[in-house]
Amino acid sequence: MSSATLQHAAFVLRGNPITGIAAVGASLLIFVGIFGPWIVPYDPIVSNVQNALMPPSAAHWAGTDQLGRDVFSRIIVAAQLDLAIAVSAVGISFALGAVIGALCGYSGGKLDRAVGRFVDVLMAFPLFVLAMAMVAALGNRVENIVIATAIINLPFYIRFARAEVNVRRNLGWVEAARACGDSHVSVVLRFLLPNVLPAMVVQMSLNLGWAIINAAGLSFIGLGVKPPTPEWGIMVAEGARFISTGKWWLVAFPGLALMLAVLCFNLLGDGLRDILDPRQRT
Repeated sequence: MSSATLQHAAFVLRGNPITGIAAVGASLLIFVGIFGPWIVPYDPIVSNVQNALMPPSAAHWAGTDQLGRDVFSRIIVAAQLDLAIAVSAVGISFALGAVIGALCGYSGGKLDRAVGRFVDVLMAFPLFVLAMAMVAALGNRVENIVIATAIINLPFYIRFARAEVNVRRNLGWVEAARACGDSHVSVVLRFLLPNVLPAMVVQMSLNLGWAIINAAGLSFIGLGVKPPTPEWGIMVAEGARFISTGKWWLVAFPGLALMLAVLCFNLLGDGLRDILDPRQRT
């Protein structure tokens, strides 16, 4: 990253400190996702029925669940799984969508129209319902959740890269690259695609939050990760049965963790847009 970009990033952060807070929150989430299993005070799977449904206390900061498991430990460890699913799914859809969209936008013709119609058909379905159908058909394993989440995110990147490359494919610097003997694939990968990646990174940040919600939603309705694996959606689903009895912490703390994770990535996406968009620089 150049010094000019760093200076502009510092300027954006001074003008919008919420972006800095979101970056700190996202960094903390990544840290917890990597080191969570080693920093939790209790084993997140081992049950202790003698401590079942205890409210938050000094010993159990977020209380315990119906099996006596520490809720705080389960929330921390669950961050690793939810973040891994989101990053893997968005990374796959980002890589495939950027390349497919760029090649279609550059080549045009029948291939471009065919891919465009496929994307239109895919986006005509309610995306969460489509993810439910795919996971139900493939089986509720982690890898299938990643595949389903990647597929429903793929149209966003294909359409974005296709539109941006289509605008740039006849510009002077692209013609100059072709005149110098670069192949069409080389022009796309070396010149066109790097010019659209910064804006796509913003979309990637926003999609990370949506992918976390998607994974948690699938687990909430029983199509995601299987118990007793710690996962935010499972924890909310299990705790919902005890809301009527006043055991609010079983839903409140996992739901709060889910909300803060999504909020951090959404706010970070807004900040990245301001940092990476050259039109914001003066």
